Amino acid sequence: MRRFPRVTVLAAAAAVVLPLSACGSGDAGGKPTSGPIDIWYSTNEQEQAWAKATVSAWNADHPKEKVTAKAVPSGKSTEDVIGAAITAGNTPCLVYNTAPAAVAAFQKQGGLVNLSDTFGDAESFIKQRSGGAVDGFRSPDGKLYQVPWKTNPFMLYYNKDVFKKAGLDAENPKLSTYDDVLAAAKKIKSSKAAKFALYPPATSDYTNALFDFYPMYLANSGGKQLVKDKKATFTSQAGQQTLGFWQRMYAGGYSSPEAYSGDMWAGPFADEVAAMGIAGPWGKGQFDGKVKYGVVPLPTAAGIPADKTSTFADSKNVGMFTSCKHKQTAWKFTKFSMSAKNDAALLKETGQFPTRDDVAAVAGGYLKDNPFYQPFADAVPRAVDVPNIAGSTEVWKTFRTAWEDAVLPGKGDVKSTFDKAAQQIDDQTAG
Repeated sequence: MRRFPRVTVLAAAAAVVLPLSACGSGDAGGKPTSGPIDIWYSTNEQEQAWAKATVSAWNADHPKEKVTAKAVPSGKSTEDVIGAAITAGNTPCLVYNTAPAAVAAFQKQGGLVNLSDTFGDAESFIKQRSGGAVDGFRSPDGKLYQVPWKTNPFMLYYNKDVFKKAGLDAENPKLSTYDDVLAAAKKIKSSKAAKFALYPPATSDYTNALFDFYPMYLANSGGKQLVKDKKATFTSQAGQQTLGFWQRMYAGGYSSPEAYSGDMWAGPFADEVAAMGIAGPWGKGQFDGKVKYGVVPLPTAAGIPADKTSTFADSKNVGMFTSCKHKQTAWKFTKFSMSAKNDAALLKETGQFPTRDDVAAVAGGYLKDNPFYQPFADAVPRAVDVPNIAGSTEVWKTFRTAWEDAVLPGKGDVKSTFDKAAQQIDDQTAG
């Protein structure tokens, strides 16, 4: 099963006609109006169940503002499909699967509504629900073009049976530092308990950095994003440590530089080809019944305590698109869908955490019955997303090219390669 919250930075999108009945030019530039709207949601089965129930509850009380919902149309990626729909002028009003990494590109296309300036209560509603997390999703102009919705903090999953076979502690594994993971990887390989220790996506897709380097770099750097104040940050000591760790993983044959033939995100761990995997709380649904697993915080160079370890948020947000005819209804439905009741239902149905300042209160009862998710809930306040910067596609491509040159081969001059990449990224973010 394909990992459903995949983040893909927008590539150049072809113009594809995707007709949608309730969206058109409508109130563009004028006062938002009310009426029927269309929305898209994820193709994930559990998430669809939540969306259908939420839409049904809304429609029962709003017959003149009916919401028609369907899964995102198939395509290379959700972001490519959305980009093509923006080009064609037929996006839905709302997409409940908008990747923060793609917002800058959608905004550049003129596809996203400036929520801060369009709705008088947008800032207050979003701040009240999501607290300080809001500022991490602002565009360079200081405005909000996305509504923070759900957060999927990444953890390190490990296969208990494989660890036992390798002679490692399967209940309290020593995995807090990079050296710990490398030592465990060596035992896993020598014992042939699994073919690889860690097997992140290894295709040329530049977004793969979000599933190997970036989560561990966030953990090791205290939550520092790849770019800050238009400057690359990964040339720091924390960045060099993380890059060095991954180079050693590939040099030792503990990770594979070859693309996995099946599901590249969940497959290697679910298929027991790899002893460990990096995933969010959605991993439980992917691995249940296939692997006997445990989870620990992401490792760092020095072993940062769990309650202070940052991680990748892998957020999915809600975008409102400019071709929407009835933006007032779209905004009203957005707020309805993110009520405490509906957020609690989202968690219960999908195991994904709403991006709420009071997530502990909303999730309290659920966590009591599902203690597996407690570490993920604890990590929500320390979960960090991608930087919202112009030209993000080019930035991540530049980084991934350097990765393929000096990390995936397990050899090469990491410092000089990434110093050069940092300079290129500085130039790109400066415009």
